Amino acid sequence: MNKISRLIKSFDYAIKGILAATRTEQNLQIHLWAVAVVSIAGVVFNISEMEWIILLTCFGVVLSAELFNSAIEKLVDLVSPEFNIKAGLIKDIAAGAVLVLVITAAIIGCLIFIPKLM
Repeated sequence: MNKISRLIKSFDYAIKGILAATRTEQNLQIHLWAVAVVSIAGVVFNISEMEWIILLTCFGVVLSAELFNSAIEKLVDLVSPEFNIKAGLIKDIAAGAVLVLVITAAIIGCLIFIPKLM
């Protein structure tokens, strides 16, 4: 297999992973809806190029964090199928990381959109 074929295959695997997570992970679905709503608000309020760059960065960071969190949860479930306090703590910490990013993104969104409502 040549380099281009391997590259295409790696993109294929990545897209399959994103689609699988989108179908099965409720929190990822919620984040995707939020991205859609905020994007529509960005168009309606005609936000600046810099504001778009900031929002797109927030979208990418939050969605990536949610994908990592989903992967961590699945891995923990695989290696520790029975209840385990330490396994649960690992999952809680990963979810907490997503929450920190979501709160940060929400604050950034407020800083962008609230002045436009005034």
